[in-house]
Amino acid sequence: MNLLLTSKSAAIFRILLALVAFAFESNSAHAQSQRPNIVVFLADDLGQLDLGCYGSTFYETPHIDQLAREGVRFTNGYAACPVCSPTRASLLTGLYPTRTGITDYIGAPQPAQWKRNTILQPAPYATRLALEETTIAEALKGVGYSTFFAGKWHLGDEGAWPEDQGFDVNMGGTDRGGPYGGDKYFSPYGNPRLADGPQGEHLPDRLATEAAKFIAANREKPFLIYLPFYDVHTPLMARADLQKKYEAKRKQLGLEERWGREFERDVRLVQSHAIYAAMVEAMDQAVGKVLAALRESAVDDNTLVIFTSDNGGLSTSEGWPTSNMPLRGGKGWMYEGGIREPWIVRWPGVTRSGTSNDTPITSPDLFPTLLAAAGAAGAAALKSDGVNIEPLLRGESLEERALFWHYPHYGNQGGAPAAAIRRGDWKLIKWFETGRRELFHLGEDPGELNDLADKEVGRVGSLLAELQVWLQATGAKLPTDNTNYDSSQPNGRSAKRAP
Repeated sequence: MNLLLTSKSAAIFRILLALVAFAFESNSAHAQSQRPNIVVFLADDLGQLDLGCYGSTFYETPHIDQLAREGVRFTNGYAACPVCSPTRASLLTGLYPTRTGITDYIGAPQPAQWKRNTILQPAPYATRLALEETTIAEALKGVGYSTFFAGKWHLGDEGAWPEDQGFDVNMGGTDRGGPYGGDKYFSPYGNPRLADGPQGEHLPDRLATEAAKFIAANREKPFLIYLPFYDVHTPLMARADLQKKYEAKRKQLGLEERWGREFERDVRLVQSHAIYAAMVEAMDQAVGKVLAALRESAVDDNTLVIFTSDNGGLSTSEGWPTSNMPLRGGKGWMYEGGIREPWIVRWPGVTRSGTSNDTPITSPDLFPTLLAAAGAAGAAALKSDGVNIEPLLRGESLEERALFWHYPHYGNQGGAPAAAIRRGDWKLIKWFETGRRELFHLGEDPGELNDLADKEVGRVGSLLAELQVWLQATGAKLPTDNTNYDSSQPNGRSAKRAP
């Protein structure tokens, strides 16, 4: 395991050393022109099954589907956490949430503020991404990249915003977890890092427009564009034309709502929410605008593009907008619906068009992969819980490894504190409330309906031991007994679906 450096100055020094080494190995001018531009799209609360290229027949995502046809689509791609802030920190740093300390969405109650009637009291968590951590933006700036951010940050208050973490431009990134100012998804935005546009301007289109401008202005040098959309996070708001389109489509297809149960929660079983569908398509159109800008600036053939999401689709609360079926659960849950994500990568000259890959990958893999692609492989060794997945992009293989999750909190969506490990097709979940273990074979049972823990006692023991070693090695904080818990009163996990 790599030693983790906490000094930002030491990290920057090593990045500079990597740059010097790179310069000695290549003709400098030629290397500058060949290093790929990088565009990372991150959706918010988008489930893997919310895209046409992953099987949705209600939502329409032609631009993202085309991106998948031109690159590689991962079928076992994951987020580092079933909620947003921890995954966002992992993507930027290459570290699991247990290392950054951000294990819940920033703004969730800390233990001292906990009022819900739950068996456990959640673990404490860090409320900002530490400035001492090295982000992708800082690492790429160290090797000559211009860096651009547009969208949702949600990794700390002012002083820990994108411009403080290596981004030359920040359009809209603050401490907020959603577009909560002004008219929310429409201008005026009331966002201190995004000037208002014309009345009624739509936020995803505005962010894409700003990214397109940056591409045109920086086409002669390598650049990083990180566009973490606010979509499709609540509030559920859409353009009227798109909402009307999906209301008509729902009627034409004869779709009716169907509901199941996940513990105390109702769970949506059919994709039929017209407003949510309209939000998905608006985000897809924004992706298409940025991809068109790459073509118009004649840099698309030298641009690495990645599309993924921060956690699963919202299926058990807050409007119940989507279904992750056949995956179980959704945002806030340790089941596959909460953590399995779309991962699409297009890198001309590296990826083969129209391919898919079933190797499990996860959020921390982004950091070493992008640094290696940018010619800063030495800097990638600074610290990372992820691996460089470039061999997979080339159609090669990686040595099997375990993936880990730790969510010592109660989500707003019904999930309870848990940790999990996946090795091969086997996934073990440890629930902290009761100590119960669940074991699933994802190859045969992706919907996690058949718990094999009682039949595979030895496998449960070995996976649990590996999980425990990881929790200790990464400094994971654990929930504690809630001394105020009253078993005679309703459990604080329940929620009622609006009629």
